[in-house]
Amino acid sequence: MRELSLNVLDIVQNSISAKSTIVNIEVNFYDKNKMRISITDDGCGMNQEQVMKVIDPFYTTRKTRKVGLGIPLFKMAAELTGGSLVIRSLPEKGTHISAEFVTDSIDMTPLGDMNSTILLLVRCNPDVDFVYSLTKDNDKREFNTKEIREILGEVPLDHPDVLEWIDGYLKEQFA
Repeated sequence: MRELSLNVLDIVQNSISAKSTIVNIEVNFYDKNKMRISITDDGCGMNQEQVMKVIDPFYTTRKTRKVGLGIPLFKMAAELTGGSLVIRSLPEKGTHISAEFVTDSIDMTPLGDMNSTILLLVRCNPDVDFVYSLTKDNDKREFNTKEIREILGEVPLDHPDVLEWIDGYLKEQFA
């Protein structure tokens, strides 16, 4: 994929398909040239055999196609930089995927537009809670739909005015 934000979108869609009600997305820049992207959900999880299979591009649980490229491409993007991918999952508990990248590698894929990715996830999945955090130079920014939902009461997250506000908030906080 051209941007890591698209890998994140694909993996989070897997989380939503796995019946997640909350998805945590963390981007952490550290040690001057390292970046970690972690996605944690509370979905149906996987057993160890399934965890081993999801890194195979010719394995998928979908019936509509015979390949599943999201996680294998994410793993490849990390490894091309000298980084790595770790998957931890337990049935009925959820899944944690963490990819580490060496950001000064010539093979580093751009992070891309995470703000648009988060906005699209909220727009298309207004009943799922998302927590997105970005940490860089010891400055941590966080966006949490559960907090917004508590303030809004009955107003849905996919209401056009709410989405417009979320878009502005993400642009301001995560510039």
